[in-house]
This record gives sequence, C-alpha cells and structure tokens, in this order.
Amino acid sequence: MRVFTVIGPSHSGKTELAKALATLQEPEQKPQQATGVAELRAFQFMDESWGVIDIAGGVENLVTAGPALAASDAAVVCVSADPAAGVLAAPYLRMVEEAGIPAFLFINRMDQAAGRVADIVAALQTYCRHNIVLRQIPMRAGGEVIGAVDLISERAWKYQEGQPSALVAFPDSIHARERQARGEMLEALADYDDDLLEQLIEDRKPLTEAVYDVATRVLQHNDLIPALLGSALHRNGILRLMKSLRHEAPAVEVAAQRLAADEQPLAVGCIGDLVKHLGKTVVVRALSQPVGAGAQIGGGNLGAMTQLRGESAVAKTGAGAPATGNGRNSSQAYSGDLAPGDIAQVVKSDHLSLGYAYLENRAAQLPQWAQPRPSSYQRIVTPVHDRDDVRLTTALERIAEIDTGMQIEQDEISGHALLHLQGPLHLRRILTLLNESFGIDVGDEPVPPALRETITRPVTIHHRHRKQSGGAGQFADVVLSIAPATRGSGFHFTDEVKGGAVPRGYIPSVEAGAREALKTGANGYPVVDVQVTLMDGKHHSVDSSDYAFRTAGKSAVREALAEAGSVVLQPIMRVEIHVPSVFTGGLVPVVSGMQGQILGFAAHPEAAGWDVFETLLPVAVQDQLCSSLASATRGTAWFSSGFDHYEEARRTSSAAGGGR
Repeated sequence: MRVFTVIGPSHSGKTELAKALATLQEPEQKPQQATGVAELRAFQFMDESWGVIDIAGGVENLVTAGPALAASDAAVVCVSADPAAGVLAAPYLRMVEEAGIPAFLFINRMDQAAGRVADIVAALQTYCRHNIVLRQIPMRAGGEVIGAVDLISERAWKYQEGQPSALVAFPDSIHARERQARGEMLEALADYDDDLLEQLIEDRKPLTEAVYDVATRVLQHNDLIPALLGSALHRNGILRLMKSLRHEAPAVEVAAQRLAADEQPLAVGCIGDLVKHLGKTVVVRALSQPVGAGAQIGGGNLGAMTQLRGESAVAKTGAGAPATGNGRNSSQAYSGDLAPGDIAQVVKSDHLSLGYAYLENRAAQLPQWAQPRPSSYQRIVTPVHDRDDVRLTTALERIAEIDTGMQIEQDEISGHALLHLQGPLHLRRILTLLNESFGIDVGDEPVPPALRETITRPVTIHHRHRKQSGGAGQFADVVLSIAPATRGSGFHFTDEVKGGAVPRGYIPSVEAGAREALKTGANGYPVVDVQVTLMDGKHHSVDSSDYAFRTAGKSAVREALAEAGSVVLQPIMRVEIHVPSVFTGGLVPVVSGMQGQILGFAAHPEAAGWDVFETLLPVAVQDQLCSSLASATRGTAWFSSGFDHYEEARRTSSAAGGGR
C-alpha cells in the first residue's frame, strides 16, 4: 500500500479532494476517523492499494499532520485558486519543506478562479524555498476555466462534470502560452538533469517519456514542487493528480529512511483516537518489515489488528506466514501480517502512542519537524462533579497518548490539572472528547498570572521575642535590615553580627524565619528581590533556642515589610512570534496595545516568506495574544514564550488576577 497526506488551509476543499481521489474507481468506503482532526481512506487505483490521510485545516491541527506525514510517501498541499489566499498556505508549505517529503501542489476550485494561475503560483512561491513548477495551464472559454493542457504530454483535456476529463484537440489560441509555460517547466527540470539541459541548449525537443522520468526523479529527490489544477467538487483534474502520485511518489522504503537513516523503524503511528467501549486505537503503518498481530513492537506486543476494510488479524504462532499488501476484503488473502507499506488499526496496545516510530524493543521519537509546536494556550480544568476527579486524571493521560499537542501538569496552587494546548479550538475538542468518550463534564478557567511583590525602600527593625509560661522560656533578640535588591536577584541573607551577640548556631534559624515570612507579603504574594541582613542581637544562655530565633526572624521581617511598603510585580515573558512577513507590520499595534516592548524582527533563516518577531509581554495577556494573533494574521502565525523577568505592574488592575 502507498500512502499520501492531504493538508492545506481551512475551506480549501481538502476533504472533497481526498474523497474524489478515493472514489475514482470504486464506491466510497467509510473512512477511519480521528475525532475532528483526521480521516484515513483506503482505496484501490489501477490494481494498487492506496491510503489517503485528510488532515483538518487550521494551524491548531498541524499537530496531527506531523505523525501523518511521517507515515506518508508523499504530501498533497491543497490550496484555493485565489492569489489573495496564498498566504494561508504558508504554514503548510513550510511544514512539507521542513519534513523533506515529496509534495504536489493542487490548486483547487479552478472553476471559481478569476485571476491568472501565474499570480496564484507567485503568491505561493513567496512562502516556499522550493521552486513551484506548473505542470498544467488552464484552458478558458468565456472567461471560465473549461479544461487544462498537460505541459509534459502536450495534450488538452476538457473538464466534464463529475467525470474524468475528455481528450480534445489542442486549441490554436493557447499554443503561444503553452510553449512559454512548457519552456519554463523544462528549464526548471533541466537544472537537475544534464541530458535534458543538453537537449534544450541544442534546441532539440525532448521525448515525453524522458521528461516524465526526469519529473519523477526530481519529485522523489524533493527538488521541486509540481503544481496541478482542478476542482475536487466537480472531479476535474483528479485523475491526472492520482496518476502523477502513482507514477512519481516514492516507495515506502523512502519514508522509512526519512525517519531514521541508520536504524530503520518497523512501524509508525499515523493517527490515534479514543473510541467508546473500545478504548485507545492507533493506526500504524508497517515500514521496513512485515508486522503481525502479537509481534514485538516498541517493547510490547501488538494487540488485535484490523485492516482498513474491516479484516481482523489474530496473532500467528507459526513462522513464515505469508504477507500481503492488497488490503482487499478477503479473509484468505489477509494472513494477519502487514507488508511494508500496509496500514491497520491496532487496539489493546497501550504502549503505542503518537509521535514515535517503533523498533522492536524501543520507541524512537519522531524528528523535530513532526513534533508539535509550542503549546502556548493554557487552561486549568476541573471536573464539574467532585466524584470525577480521579477519573479526569486518568482520562487526560489517555488523551495525551493520542494527542501530542497536549501536555499535562499539576497546577501548583489549586492542585488541578493544567493543560498546555495549541489553542481554543484544541481545548474545545478535548472537552468534547472528555464528555463523549469518558462521560466527564469539565469546566475550564485561565491560569492566573504568578504575581510577586517587593519593597521600595530599606528598613531596619529591632524585634525581641520573649515568652515565659512555665518551664523553659523563649528568648531571641534580633536587629534586621531589609532592603530592595536588584530585580531578578531573588533573596539574599547576610549577617554582620560581632562579638557573638547572636551565636553562630542560631543565625541559620534567623534566615529560615526570614524566608518563611517572605512567602506572603502585604498584598498576599511571595516577596522577591530583597536583601536581609542580621546586624545585631542578643541571646539568653538558657531560654534561647533555634525555634526562638526562627520566630524572631520571621516576625522582624513581617514588621519590616509592613513598614517598607511593597509594590506588585507581574511576570514578563519573552515571546518569539513566527509570522508571514506580510503581516509583520500589523503586529506592532497589536503588541503595543498589550503593553509590550518590541525587541525587533528579522527574516527567518530557513523558512521563506517568514519573519521572527520578538517582544516582551506580560504573562497576563498571553490568552489575548492567541486571539489577537489569529485575527491579525488570518490564523497563520504562532508563537513560543518563556519567562524573562518580573517588573512592576503598571496598573492596579493588572495585579487583580489572583496570587500564584
């Protein structure tokens, strides 16, 4: 079986395209679904087995594309026939280039195209380091696209509603444009083939089959991205795309080498889901060797397997079971082993998760390009009913196994689960999954900023702790100085005691008391960036103790904090925004409106058409940044952030988010 993944912006017609490709020669089959993010369809084309993975649009769903591309032989980037929408394809073009996977560009909905195809390609080329080469040009009549001319075979095809295109006579009016476009295509291909280059220099017409061979080799080496035209809804140009995939997409061995050149994995997980009454399911693709139910993969045994058309596999006890990759509905043809390239759904294999390629005894993390982007959207989730508290923890752990874009930790203050997510739509999908698959109703709330406070002036305090209530008494006398320290320096304690006024053994107790007092300041937040100095004191030979000096240090610091006055500090994060360069200027007012400090921006060193925009922003506006960034960049940009420093809150309302 050969597999390819269809990705692209929302509303570009990806699902229409995947369905049209899968039903070229047979009725539609029910797809294998992963809740709201992916569909996998198995089909036959020209007596070969194929699988197409359709990834839902939206940058939040790119986390699903990583494992899918890792298991694919090729990618198809589906885009709309609108130059203005070219920027929407930027994240997807960037991903296929980072993956190094052979890719086709399919310009969909050509029946609605009003502008020139050259303008569409030029808009897309801005965001692609690889040269995008047109393999077809449109035929028009009355301003509408009625067909396409193949630039390699030089044959004209007229679109037919719901049917394969019909071969027609080459229109005279298109000869000049076809010669120019074909020349540009051949020149692009000749950069990677000396024989073709020599023929062009000598003004000899290359043979069609020779050009196809060069195009195949160039695609498999990932040198260029060919662009094809059509309309998935009307089934125009679909057969040409499928034939190109059949002839030019590489074999499964290339996918295995792309994941690991030294030790090739046995299998990789494509998509995962949680099915009620069935549990976790993972769709795996065999890569370098046949894989059977019960086989040792990733340090555990595979459970029951079901090929995409419902054939159930049971573990084989004997050796030499025949392997098959035809994927047909025949229990005789299917032996229970997956040949390299075949795909099956696996259940009762808890050790399998997405984001990994599997060798016999271990799991290897997928390459960096297949890993999720930084999870910049955070939410604290709590069960509506207290009885579901333990069940919620278990359910979230199960979801994380099939959703690599979600990370879980425990909130330090509330003790509830803190989720790191790709965005608000990702959160909505998680909450729906918890309700439908686990029967758990969950509420969510934003993470309050981790506010701190500090003092603004130095204070010296003399405090005596004395207690006598029968038996051994308590006595400790300390003179403390507390002063502001450099921002970000934390807490420092020194002593200047002379003459043994405070014995050396009691000084650590004074420091411990001071640290305890700084846990909660006058505003209810931890106190940071202070210097506490023990200047003098007194002790009693009988009544003094570690406890007494600890209490004295604690009380003295509390008195000093009340007298010195404090200010609230807010955490500031350093943010790195990856944004298409056309939107960079629009980020300046967005960041300024959030009280941000712009550090600068520069072109991304590896991603064409992208900038890296750096800024400092209060942590409290991180959720606002998610929504504002989506609006300002049409959902194409993303960011990573990390703590940088604390600074004084500019407004009282900034400190009202709750103490953490």
